[in-house]
Amino acid sequence: TSANSINISRLLAQVCYYFEAASRFDAGNLVISVPSGNFGNLTAGIIAKKIGAPIRRFIAATNANDTVPRYLIEHTWSPNKTIETAANAMDVSDPSNWPRIMALYNNDINALKYDISATIKTDEQTFLAMEQLQIEDYIAEPHTAIAYAGLIESIQDDEQGVFVSTAHPAKFIETVEKVLKIKLDLPQALAKVQDLPNLSQSISNDSDKFNQMLLK
Repeated sequence: TSANSINISRLLAQVCYYFEAASRFDAGNLVISVPSGNFGNLTAGIIAKKIGAPIRRFIAATNANDTVPRYLIEHTWSPNKTIETAANAMDVSDPSNWPRIMALYNNDINALKYDISATIKTDEQTFLAMEQLQIEDYIAEPHTAIAYAGLIESIQDDEQGVFVSTAHPAKFIETVEKVLKIKLDLPQALAKVQDLPNLSQSISNDSDKFNQMLLK
């Protein structure tokens, strides 16, 4: 299910693993770097912190779609045209979960900035982070690599850090294999279904045709 829904219940399940992460570290000095496109995962992390998870702060790790990092500096919300990147699940220029985050801080940008900083990574920086993680025997897809790169850039000497991996590398197998020059084995569950017929249908961006499709 998606955290990009108006239904807040879809976010609540993600709150749990922030408590799990926090339980493994010393209280009070944990920083968590979250790959952020539509900002659902980060919203869940903030909810966890608000209800008691001992997390010091968050890093909103973004790709070239930098609306939020610019907002935290300029205090002006000015989405640009969406840029296509290797971390395409984060190619969002006007994240719909951002109003939720602002509401959690009572629209106080200074209070928000006390808990959240942001980083921006290009595709080239993303690929470099993937290679760095490979050296450590960790295979990461682009979104995870952006979170790692954001953590390395921002973590302080007195902090412990976690970077959130929001996708299995097999989901972005073409990019992973090209960047890391490896052959990636699919998990058994994915291997079983990869040759099944694709039941998706394409339609034009016409609301009447969309409604007709729903009524079938």
